[in-house]
Amino acid sequence: MQPNLRRCVSCREIAPKSALWRIVRVYPTGTVQLDEGTGRSAYLCPTAACLKAAHKKNRLGRALKAPVSEQIYQQLQQRLTRPTIASSEPLPESSTRGEKLL
Repeated sequence: MQPNLRRCVSCREIAPKSALWRIVRVYPTGTVQLDEGTGRSAYLCPTAACLKAAHKKNRLGRALKAPVSEQIYQQLQQRLTRPTIASSEPLPESSTRGEKLL
């Protein structure tokens, strides 16, 4: 089965859907929100360069055909600066017994 691929509206790179941020213009209200909802969607790489270019050139607004509030850009900027957990995989057995991993 092929992975779901999407294109970043800023850099135009193709990546798996799960690796990109999803911005949605919700139907029928027309409000713009992050991650969830049904309606027109745009995808953005989670990098500072893509976020800056998308904001400066209004790429999200054009892709969604709706104005994108400054609050959405601030939330995305916070996601960049917030530390993320690499994965939800369990720790190796040796680390659960108090041993140090090299």
